[in-house]
Amino acid sequence: QVQVVESGGGLVQPGGSLRLSCAVHGEIVSINQLDWYSQAPGKQREKVASITARGTTTYSDSVQGRFTLWKERNRDVVWLQMDDLKSEDTAVYYCHANLVDSLGLGDNYWGQGTQVTVSS
Repeated sequence: QVQVVESGGGLVQPGGSLRLSCAVHGEIVSINQLDWYSQAPGKQREKVASITARGTTTYSDSVQGRFTLWKERNRDVVWLQMDDLKSEDTAVYYCHANLVDSLGLGDNYWGQGTQVTVSS
């Protein structure tokens, strides 16, 4: 059974920082890509950052230069450093994993989400 678990959300003032983590648990063969999505109230879920198995990162225009994504070496854990946060960053942040499980099957898994609120 594969599980994706996020942590690190909270309340922060504009201009502040938060760090989110995403851990993948279970019997897996490989992770192809890990993504962070945000979903604000009344809006569609959108991708904000991605990291491939080779460590290549991409960011949406809205977070480029403010968010940094990296993967721990030898662990299925990624971190999203969120700096210079703005009120429009307020959303539930979800981690998404595209991976190959122990049966050799490719599949997509979502975490439960973590709330980030940027407010004074």
